[in-house]
Amino acid sequence: MFNKGNLKWLSVTAALIMTWVQLGGALVTKTGSADGCGSDWPLCHGALLPQNLPIQTIIELSHRAVSGLSLIIVLWLVIVAWKHISYIKEVKPLCIISVGFLLLQALIGAAAVMWQQNAYVLALHFGISLVSFSSVFVLTLIIFEVDRKYEADELFIRKPLRIYTWIMAIIVYLTIYTGALVRHKEASLAYGQWPLPFNDLMPHNVADWINFTHRCMAFIAFTWILLTFIHAVNHYQHNRTIRYGYTAAFILVILQVTTGALSIITEVNLIIALLHALFITLLFGLIAYFIVLMLRTIRSGG
Repeated sequence: MFNKGNLKWLSVTAALIMTWVQLGGALVTKTGSADGCGSDWPLCHGALLPQNLPIQTIIELSHRAVSGLSLIIVLWLVIVAWKHISYIKEVKPLCIISVGFLLLQALIGAAAVMWQQNAYVLALHFGISLVSFSSVFVLTLIIFEVDRKYEADELFIRKPLRIYTWIMAIIVYLTIYTGALVRHKEASLAYGQWPLPFNDLMPHNVADWINFTHRCMAFIAFTWILLTFIHAVNHYQHNRTIRYGYTAAFILVILQVTTGALSIITEVNLIIALLHALFITLLFGLIAYFIVLMLRTIRSGG
């Protein structure tokens, strides 16, 4: 059960189920299913499985079930990784972050159900769950590095790209928070047309300001990732990890901006909204991997 041979399939399973937790949380918010079980947790309307099952209750129950399963799978992965590959410096911190932030995510979700926290606190929920996903995602990449010599082991990231990437991580996280706030304040269709309502540019209420702020952060994120991508491909032409990694980040931010625009144009089509959540999840996971590579450089005296 805790054999090293289980590591690869366990890590892939954990990464996939954590991705579904992210999408499930977005689905709960987008469909207004947060109150699908009333104010009861872990029970649902006072029962383990209530007799009356409207769609909102089914969505909320499914999200709780997947979240519970994710905790079991991630714990299993952490035990096996800690037992067999803890000699890799990043493994123990990633294991601790994976479980710690997954538990924190669950507690905030439970508190939101029972005490109806305000939107500004609830917006942290998505960001916290992203940290947990990213730690599992990076742990998965490290596990797949173990059996073969991979150039990321010897990659030296010079200071300019490290600065670009740290700033990118901060900008993207703030963009994620404002995006989550847009969802929880039900401001997705506030502030008018995309990219801007040129006939009336001034925001008029809180929802307008939140939506406007998110659009500004998205523009800043796109611009900064574009600059970082240009720098990376120009200065690391012979390194596939950097070239492909930062190219993937740029493609993901293009997809993110596109689905954000389409969400407004289609008046928040559910599939597009879920793709929007998926692309930012993958982008943040990729940035987390860049950070691990940078920390390796710093640790080696770079």
